[in-house]
Amino acid sequence: MRFSFTSALGPQAFDTRAFDSRVFDADAGSATGDFGDLPDWDLSDLYPAVDAPEVKRDLDWLEEACAAFASDFEGKLAGLDGAGMYDCILRNERISQVAGRLGSFAGLLYYQNTVDGERAKFFSDIQDKLTTFTAPLVFFSLEVNRIPDETVEEMLQHADLARYRPIFERMRKMRPYQLSDELERYEHDMSVVGASAWNKLFDETVADLKFTVDGEELGLEAAATLMSDQNRDKREAAAREVANVLGQNLKTFTRVHNTLAKMGDIEDKWRGMPTPQTGRHLSNDVEAEVVEALRDAVVAAYPKLSHRYYDLKRKWLGLDKLQVWDRNAPLPLEDDKAIQWDDARATVMEAYAEFDPKMAEIAEPFFTKGWIDAGVKEGKAPGAFAHPTVTDAHPYVMLNYLGKQRDVMTLAHELGHGVHQVLAAEQGEMLSSTPLTLAETASVFGEMLTFQKLLSGAKDQNERKVLLAGKVEDSINTLVRQIAFYDFECKLHEARKGGELTAETINGLWMSVQGESLGPAFEFMDGYETFWSYIPHFVHSPFYVYAYAFGDGLVNALYAAYVESPEGFEEKYFDMLKAGGSKHHSDLLAPFGLDASDPKFWDKGLSMISAMIDELEAMD
Repeated sequence: MRFSFTSALGPQAFDTRAFDSRVFDADAGSATGDFGDLPDWDLSDLYPAVDAPEVKRDLDWLEEACAAFASDFEGKLAGLDGAGMYDCILRNERISQVAGRLGSFAGLLYYQNTVDGERAKFFSDIQDKLTTFTAPLVFFSLEVNRIPDETVEEMLQHADLARYRPIFERMRKMRPYQLSDELERYEHDMSVVGASAWNKLFDETVADLKFTVDGEELGLEAAATLMSDQNRDKREAAAREVANVLGQNLKTFTRVHNTLAKMGDIEDKWRGMPTPQTGRHLSNDVEAEVVEALRDAVVAAYPKLSHRYYDLKRKWLGLDKLQVWDRNAPLPLEDDKAIQWDDARATVMEAYAEFDPKMAEIAEPFFTKGWIDAGVKEGKAPGAFAHPTVTDAHPYVMLNYLGKQRDVMTLAHELGHGVHQVLAAEQGEMLSSTPLTLAETASVFGEMLTFQKLLSGAKDQNERKVLLAGKVEDSINTLVRQIAFYDFECKLHEARKGGELTAETINGLWMSVQGESLGPAFEFMDGYETFWSYIPHFVHSPFYVYAYAFGDGLVNALYAAYVESPEGFEEKYFDMLKAGGSKHHSDLLAPFGLDASDPKFWDKGLSMISAMIDELEAMD
């Protein structure tokens, strides 16, 4: 499903779309080694074990609560007064909380080891039960959207219900696209064997992939880390092996993408969605013209950002042309020494504390109470994410820590999500979830704080150059690369409307955006055309990726505002995070004097990166 009417105000089975996660970039890895005592999750704050009596207790309660909710309210919503609707919302919120706890526990266990049969079965069984139990709730948003506007407005005059106004406004934005009650129930019931099943096939296929580099058998994450090794021959060997194995599995990946794109197209037609992206924009509570302004600004900036930087890097590496295995290669003067986990923790926590001690205080339990799972393990999902679970528990962060500067930044990124999720939890289950566009704000801001701390402590010009280059590369990966990803998805979904896509066709769409975004400094090896196939967001969360570019551009502008007017900034920043999903992006940014609908807004953030490239050019 592109989106769910149930999820607008009701419980949702655990799904990776609920994650605020970082795109796993298979050619932006790190070195392997011993990095100290890496933490594991302690999931007992959710449930003691899969067979714990608390799991059965909550499942039994949920089944009964959902049935009672439907019995008490179905067909009666229009006749409620404000107090009655408020009671309805509170009951719905409690159902969502219990369902979210069950789904989060099952999902987190699964993503720790996606090839473990018992975990996979538990995850599937929980998803199936949650879908079945919550099916009676499908009526809610459909029925609310049939209530006249003036009646809803009368209800919202109730003082306690008034704080839920954003939820009603978002539901009513979906009103033009809702199906009949019967079809919405069918969509809900089919979700377990629809998109979720294809998502799971993708995850399990990726987890099972094996790559042999220099005689060593590796998983995708470990093999991909070698593509940023100091040794160019090793980078090339890893890149060619990744391409080789992806190519061998391309039939499966092509089937997954064809099926999901067609399922999306069918749903869009039935709902009357004008574009494949409409559902994502609605769920993100962002206007299509704002996303297009961002996209157009970044594409127009390709020559002054990625094209210019990679030409510099080509010269630094002494090459006539860059290959894909050089894109994230360390600079010749870069220290390849692994960063120990304790050092990474100290760096991030000090940067957070220097901004505001409260920020470090909120982050501390992640390290001390088992809220982070950091090590690379057999069967573990690749990449990194922060999952908020439910508001009466706490978030969990997953990393695949491999001791490089990028891994320190990833820790800062995901910990920023965690801080955001802790602060937003006070809004309650219905209003804590932040639209994806704003969900990246705290994460990217955490990275910026960490980067600025490292930059201010640089011992010499060489160290400053390495740090600046690393930041520019991260920004290019976040802005340029993610907008190229977004353009690829738009092209893929548009092409799928014309019929089944061959692997060669999808490969061609991928390469059409890669050359444009990376620029003339590159030539591309045979096999790179398959690298679209490993990216999980294309499968789990179509069109999600522009949220990264939105967040990076927003934070660059936000940080500039902080530098210009630091007085009182921290309080406004924490207020923004505490708001969760209770305010539109325009209202959240207004206290900082920022407006994302203004095309010049995006130019501010892009100019910050361009200025860093200016400094790098001056150093040469």
